[in-house]
Amino acid sequence: MYDQHKGETWTLEKPKILAFATQGAGRDDETRLRALLGNFQAEFYPFQQSEKIKSGLGLYRRIKALKPDLVVMEGTGIAGGTAVILNSVLRNIPYVLSSGDAIGPFIAAQYPLLGPFFKLYEKILTRCASGFIGWTPYLSGRAITFGCKKVMTASGWAPQILSLEDLKSHREKTRKALGISENDIVVGIVGSLAWNSRVGYCYGYELVRAYPKRQDLKILIVGEGSGRAHLEKLAGNSQNIIFTGKVPRENVPHYLAAMDVASLPQSVDQVGSFRYSTKLTEYMAVALPMIIGQVPMSYDLFGNIPGDWMWRMPGDSPWSETYIQALRKLLESLNKAEIQKKQVPRSLPEFEKEFQVRRVTEFIQDLYKGMN
Repeated sequence: MYDQHKGETWTLEKPKILAFATQGAGRDDETRLRALLGNFQAEFYPFQQSEKIKSGLGLYRRIKALKPDLVVMEGTGIAGGTAVILNSVLRNIPYVLSSGDAIGPFIAAQYPLLGPFFKLYEKILTRCASGFIGWTPYLSGRAITFGCKKVMTASGWAPQILSLEDLKSHREKTRKALGISENDIVVGIVGSLAWNSRVGYCYGYELVRAYPKRQDLKILIVGEGSGRAHLEKLAGNSQNIIFTGKVPRENVPHYLAAMDVASLPQSVDQVGSFRYSTKLTEYMAVALPMIIGQVPMSYDLFGNIPGDWMWRMPGDSPWSETYIQALRKLLESLNKAEIQKKQVPRSLPEFEKEFQVRRVTEFIQDLYKGMN
């Protein structure tokens, strides 16, 4: 195989791989994994999240029957994790774990009583893995502390990068459809509006709470979920807070193009601090300046890049009063000239698909060679 970036030819080992995503077949996580394993002829098991136990049992039997050289698991679901752990222990079939979340703290934040169990499960799942692919270097470091020796990072990429001409066209069409003037400043967010009743938050809450009631400022919330009713109640009768509902995945860039600034809210704790939101690359692809909290990513990714292209908010979480007040102050004074000064790179090496595929290919090859 010829590598156009290194200008060299290399030999591809061909291990027998069985892969699956605990999020479910046909969803974004499986699409990512198929791309990362694109240089191999991997078999994908059709895991169904709606039938976790049935899928877990079927996966266990498939691994047992196929006896693959390696299983690659995207996500940390218990049904899939139990299947790979048991086959690793009972039949010495190795597996690689790929994850974008610290699942122990994530579950503990929502269901405190389940926290200790999921923290233990995360440690066992990671420690038993022959390799770990973290969506961030922070998660990769976490895997090392759990005892996984072979670790790497593959951070993801934007699903679409439109031309500047297309972005301009979509901006005009989308704003017109939503009744937004070109003179308006639009601050928005894209994501699932899943309501977290424990903390009283979903994506977009920070924008609605902080909205300073400026007539030339519009809040655009793209997405659907249980939190929408809460946000609409909070927004009252304001015509300047716009909810689009669910939009087709391929149309998301069209709505992003209509924005001037995007919100990238993450908590400064063991949930938010470990993550790179998938929103990051989508926002970058349309050159959107971002409002973000004081998470490690906000320093590591942005600190050494020429140009100022973000606003960093204080506070431990986007639902904290400290964060909301700082955001309101920003929105009160935000203007076009300030936004235009932001120089957002549409891509960074960490988020280029071909480099990540190459790195994962070499990682899998090295693991396979080490087993033989």
